[in-house]
Amino acid sequence: MENCYSNLLHDEGKGVLSLILSLIGLNITTSSEQLRDFLKGTLLFVQQTQLCVGRSLWDVVTQCVDLLKEKELITVTSDPQGQRLQVTKLGRATYKGSVDLTYSDLLYRDLCRGLEGLLLNSYLHLVYLVTPYDMISQVKPDWMIYFRQFTLLSAAEQKMSAAVGVPESFVARKAAGQTVKNSVTMAVVSRMYLALVLFSLLKETNLWSVADRFQLSRGFIQTLLSSSSAFCSCVLHFTEELEELWPFKALLKELTRRLSYCVKAELIPLMEVAGVMESRAKQLYNAGYKTLTHLANADPALLSRTVENLYKKQADQIVASAKMLVNEKAAALQEEVDELLMTPLDLPQL
Repeated sequence: MENCYSNLLHDEGKGVLSLILSLIGLNITTSSEQLRDFLKGTLLFVQQTQLCVGRSLWDVVTQCVDLLKEKELITVTSDPQGQRLQVTKLGRATYKGSVDLTYSDLLYRDLCRGLEGLLLNSYLHLVYLVTPYDMISQVKPDWMIYFRQFTLLSAAEQKMSAAVGVPESFVARKAAGQTVKNSVTMAVVSRMYLALVLFSLLKETNLWSVADRFQLSRGFIQTLLSSSSAFCSCVLHFTEELEELWPFKALLKELTRRLSYCVKAELIPLMEVAGVMESRAKQLYNAGYKTLTHLANADPALLSRTVENLYKKQADQIVASAKMLVNEKAAALQEEVDELLMTPLDLPQL
């Protein structure tokens, strides 16, 4: 039988750090003593002599609390009962968004800086902000490709790139093979390169052609797309907890959907239907079924005859699924209407 070990201390203790932040944020524990008592019920406590080499589990708890305090994710105050641990707004956003603690402060700074000159006539700026930090080290930019793609950007997009730290002059010199000595951070440069890959995917949605253009494997681009979609959802929940980042709430909802489906915007509603993938959504759209309402009211027999390689049974399932989605959306809207028309219970009376 294989041995089973706790992963809480894996990757420099990210697991136990996230666990402690969540416990404090959910008010399950409010003191270091309660944290220690909770951890006594974990596999890590049973295996502490093997995994906590040279230190006790109490030392691990103390170090984690100090680190979370240093990152301003929690506050430590004193009261008559001892120390009291409370989560900060940033800490709550971090655990509710499932954001890696390594990048939470960096993400917050990037989002705040992004608000100062957010580009709204293009997805590029938003895509850059949700490009995963942990993917940066996995790519080495091809400078000629970088420069060619950079020159295809609009003036506003190039200005945005310069604002985050990647000016055209830097990319041009690197493409020419020149040594560039300035303050440009390679992590930012690589992140923008990945953002250009994602930006191309959103515009074309053809993974094969994008992989060929950037000379990257299709597997890597698929991983990048999946990671970006997941991270975009995390950033969305992160911003929902921070009032100062309110503009991102509406903007990232649509981008999350675009990255999840990676198709043209008009196809997304059709792909919400069970069993409808990109190719089928294109067929339906071209056949005139452009919305959920079209599909919900379609005749399955006519649908199967109109759309190539669509059997009657599949058409029945698509129409039934579309009807269910339409009914769910209508019910949600009806609830809002009922709530608006309802007389408030606390209405002042004579």
